[in-house]
Amino acid sequence: MSESPEGVRLQKVLSKAGVASRRAAEDLIAEGRVSVDGQVVREFGRRVDPKNAVIHVDGVRVVLSEDMVYLAFNKPLGVHSTMTDDRGRPCVGDYIHKYERNANAGIFHVGRLDADSEGLLLLTNDGDLGHRLTHPSYEVPKTYMAEVPGPVSREVGKRLREGVELEDGIARADSFKLIDSMPGKAMVEIVLHEGRNRIVRRMLDEVGHPVERLVRTAFGDVRLGNQRPGTMRALNRNEVGALFAAAKL
Repeated sequence: MSESPEGVRLQKVLSKAGVASRRAAEDLIAEGRVSVDGQVVREFGRRVDPKNAVIHVDGVRVVLSEDMVYLAFNKPLGVHSTMTDDRGRPCVGDYIHKYERNANAGIFHVGRLDADSEGLLLLTNDGDLGHRLTHPSYEVPKTYMAEVPGPVSREVGKRLREGVELEDGIARADSFKLIDSMPGKAMVEIVLHEGRNRIVRRMLDEVGHPVERLVRTAFGDVRLGNQRPGTMRALNRNEVGALFAAAKL
């Protein structure tokens, strides 16, 4: 994107970022739906520095850098949350290399999933965002589906929400729901913003329901949906914007 000393026209920046065509971007600006560095902009001639400006459309932050990568990976069972593995075990890095366009983009995984857990793992090369998403002070919720021995009483949810004592301190669930009950087993949903090692498994074990299968289905507002195991996809603009909002960026 060519720049003049005064910057680049805002509608051109929005178009280049894939938000809308230049004409549609002008409509967004005229409707007061675009802000730059916290201030609503209504002038078509406004110029900005794409490298430093913080732009929001309808409250959703727009990613301006073409070098930034934001991916959702459905981690299969048995894959380790590392980018390389000296022991030759399957790892996340094996799948990154298949995503050739970004193979050398400095991508890392945001947090971890145990080898015996499955589901949504975010990957990015945005260090600031990745750090904030995993820091407990930002309280970004993660949602898990767990298959456990049943039946599961109502008391279990109450205990988890109130907090259970683990060897490294009390752990509390943000929410807990019984999703399905079958003979001898049950499917439950647990939401929490903590990221301690094997926290979900330890919490459910503490209340007498050791996990038999664990799948992370959401990270903040990014959802796994029907994405197939072992596949990777680029997050859309709204998903990236939601992560920025959750991380207060």
